[in-house]
Amino acid sequence: MMRDLVKLEVDGNVATITLNRPEIRNAISGNDMIDAIVGAVERINADAGVRCAIITGAGTAFCAGGNVKRLAAAADHLDPQHPARIRLGYRTGIQRIPTAFEALEVPVIAAVNGPAIGAGCDLTCMCDIRIAGESARFAESFIRLGLIPGDGGAWLLPRVVGYSMACEMAFTGETIDAREALRIGLVSRVVPDAELLPAARALAARIAVNPPYALRMTKRLLRDGRHVKLDTALDMAAAMQSLAHSTNDHKRAIAAFIARETPAFSGD
Repeated sequence: MMRDLVKLEVDGNVATITLNRPEIRNAISGNDMIDAIVGAVERINADAGVRCAIITGAGTAFCAGGNVKRLAAAADHLDPQHPARIRLGYRTGIQRIPTAFEALEVPVIAAVNGPAIGAGCDLTCMCDIRIAGESARFAESFIRLGLIPGDGGAWLLPRVVGYSMACEMAFTGETIDAREALRIGLVSRVVPDAELLPAARALAARIAVNPPYALRMTKRLLRDGRHVKLDTALDMAAAMQSLAHSTNDHKRAIAAFIARETPAFSGD
């Protein structure tokens, strides 16, 4: 029986996605892998009980990006007179992954357990928070294959590390280690490899303890705030705040604060 390309596990209010092709360093190797990643994200989004998600890789790599051997084989059959077909392949293929992550309402943490190269680096940038193990490596390496970041990396990476550093990474294609990733803000924390998943789960638990509606709306405001005008962001905040005021979890939080107790939120 073929094992799952992507494993999805839910423990309490936290879901964990594990890319499960360690023999090819969890490369995004075709539409079957794309379907598996998108499907896992969509299942999390549909589960009202999930309040935070983690994504990591099986084995010693987070994600090696595209499968270069498959790219080489495909290049032998590409018809340069039909670039529209290639464009459609990207739109209906790997570009579905950033679209799925953009629509994910709950916070997601990338637990980067090894190399995150090319599309793997961009996959970490689709997440809200990145924690790296000491063996993590990152590269925006498309240029070294004569390609561009076709998965949205040119939009994602500057929003994480800033324009100048994103240009340096994309124009050189060079690999950086976990400590350099921390210095430039690509990750928020570096931990020993053995402590990576426990650290990600502990952070997810600290997030998931909060009221789920307020948590999802806070993520939406942060995400949309990157590309809307201030007055639009303020209108969105006012509308969402009116919804937050009407929840029972808000009332529980106020009562617990006054009583100096720890509230338990039920998502109503």
